[in-house]
Amino acid sequence: MSTIKKIKAPISDEIAQFNKEFISNIKTEKGLLDKILRYIIKKKGKQIRPILVLLSAKLVGKISERTFTAATLIELLHTATLVHDDVVDNSNIRRGFFSVNALWKNKIAVLIGDFLLAKGLDISVKKKEFRILEIVSETVQQMSKGELLQIQKSRSLEISEKIYFEIISKKTASLISACCECGALSSTKNEKDIIMLRNYGELIGLIFQIKDDLFDFEKTSIVGKPVAFDIKDRKMTLPLIYTLNHCSEKEKKFIIRTIKKSSNIHKEVLEVIEIVKNHGGIKYAKSKMEELRLKAIDIINKFDDSETKNSLIELTNYMITRKK
Repeated sequence: MSTIKKIKAPISDEIAQFNKEFISNIKTEKGLLDKILRYIIKKKGKQIRPILVLLSAKLVGKISERTFTAATLIELLHTATLVHDDVVDNSNIRRGFFSVNALWKNKIAVLIGDFLLAKGLDISVKKKEFRILEIVSETVQQMSKGELLQIQKSRSLEISEKIYFEIISKKTASLISACCECGALSSTKNEKDIIMLRNYGELIGLIFQIKDDLFDFEKTSIVGKPVAFDIKDRKMTLPLIYTLNHCSEKEKKFIIRTIKKSSNIHKEVLEVIEIVKNHGGIKYAKSKMEELRLKAIDIINKFDDSETKNSLIELTNYMITRKK
């Protein structure tokens, strides 16, 4: 059994139900919109976010219609951000397939993203899930602030570890935190449990992004993005930040000069990766992930033993061991 199947085991029936409801919710009239939405659904990923919503709900209560609404809203938001991100990053590949903007151009991709966001708002309002909508609306704001802060800092290349964590907390961890908070909220009124799961989501969201950043330093691109994509895109990731604070002045100047070049020479980028490895940048990032993992598991261990609890522990470990 694969790790993801193992994680989904306590909610396998509910995930199947969620998938049916999700498809039903975004079904539309025949035409271009329907064609693109069917394409997006067919290329869905591992569904980490709806899995987190459902597991969080089950950990503290029973999965209900509110849980499915929360999972649908978050999945719509997540899908919309992926479509928009591909436009912003000028990326033609998503999960090993052509992105929406590659097949239908940027204008249509932006409109599809807008439609998905609007659909999520519409479902929430019709079902009067205002607190869930409030959490997700705040999350959208945080994600936008995180992306803008990253763009701002990438221009000057002046970024500390503190700023890095502020960026990834907003742009990545906020959504994963919202998954856990909304899932818990859908099945319990216990504010302490809701807050604990929100904090748990924040921690594994940070792990998720650090792990994603580490893929940039792999020789083989398993994740479908080119080696050193972040370096070429002037994104300052944790291994790079650590290295700049621990390498020689000569190496620091070389790294900054290479990153600043508009057309990075691949040989020089590979040299930057070697400097990062030699100065322990990757090792440091992994040690940070381990710190966060222990804190996340400490939160989950406060809940009663159950198959759902085991799945969340398994999912926490998976965030570090995943290959893509």
